[in-house]
Amino acid sequence: MKLYDVYPLFNVNIVKGEGCRVWDDKGTEYLDLYGGHAVISIGHAHPEYVKNISSQVATLGFYSNSVINTLQQNVAEKIGRISGYEDYNIFFINSGAEANENALKLSSFKNGKKRVIAFKKAFHGRTSLAVEVTDNPKIIAPINANRHTTYVQFGDIDTVREEIAKGDVTAVIIEGIQGVGGVQIPTTEFLQQLQELCNESDTTLILDEIQSGCGRSGKFFAHQWAGIRPDIITQAKGIGNGFPVGCVLISPKFQAVYGELGTTFGGNHLACAAMEAVVDTMVKENLIENADKVGNYLIEELKKIDAIKEVRGRGLMIGMEFEEPVKEIRSKLLFDEHVFTGISGTNVIRLLPPLSLTMEQATEFITRFKRVLEK
Repeated sequence: MKLYDVYPLFNVNIVKGEGCRVWDDKGTEYLDLYGGHAVISIGHAHPEYVKNISSQVATLGFYSNSVINTLQQNVAEKIGRISGYEDYNIFFINSGAEANENALKLSSFKNGKKRVIAFKKAFHGRTSLAVEVTDNPKIIAPINANRHTTYVQFGDIDTVREEIAKGDVTAVIIEGIQGVGGVQIPTTEFLQQLQELCNESDTTLILDEIQSGCGRSGKFFAHQWAGIRPDIITQAKGIGNGFPVGCVLISPKFQAVYGELGTTFGGNHLACAAMEAVVDTMVKENLIENADKVGNYLIEELKKIDAIKEVRGRGLMIGMEFEEPVKEIRSKLLFDEHVFTGISGTNVIRLLPPLSLTMEQATEFITRFKRVLEK
């Protein structure tokens, strides 16, 4: 049997990681400025993370959600404290796409509506509802194209207002910072106006913080820079540091109903051990503050480079837009300078390193990056 060939792969086999560095099977060391799509938050193979998961799997790896799991409540309380959403409820699942699926279902259950407002260049996942609210026709299969979604230009509050006024919109879903869309940051005014419109119309405001959450922006959630409190918040990626987890933070205005949502693996014992290690480490090592400090430094230094058309970002979620396609730049970074980065579209390089990135490592990246641009 062969692998189903849907991923264009770099000819690199990564076999080991530590902190912000990874190694391939030939022993070559790489600086990781991408964290596996913003997944690695506290660093590769963090000792406390390894200890927590190892200890848990040696005791109990899994049992079903039909019995009490005190680890879930413990993690819920810790996420509530670090995020500032202690009055919200949480539902654990396995991925970001599932988090958005469940958020959209909750919204529709509550207000009985089924149209969704999403934004141009949005990415919310690849499962049924999640892919339907993703603005990429290439990945929406005919069975998913059910005309539930109206895509609005990012930042266009007037069109959002007009669409909500039609009375059939269940939810507005927006990323805290658009990732795949090129690291686009919604303005404070726009987010505040969205919340006001949703509150006035019984429309659910869903903040997708799957990539921009878990401290990456310099606050636990990127929307907190705007001072709003959405009805539902989704997160995944960094909260598991590589273990497949996702969760939905749900406003008290929603009332839980037995059987309404469900999952086999969500919130399992190993997942809870991973999430607990992430939150505890973030607090102990001040990783949110570090993301803000190191991210600001990187952004300032990158803005000094004339070859870059525009630098966008907050904390350690940074996009560098060029006039020309960046494929060759990214390739040289990887194979000549041994630095992992990401891309968005054809002209944007994305940086999503572990939140433990040091100032020295950030400077090291700038040096290597400049060498590539000078060649």
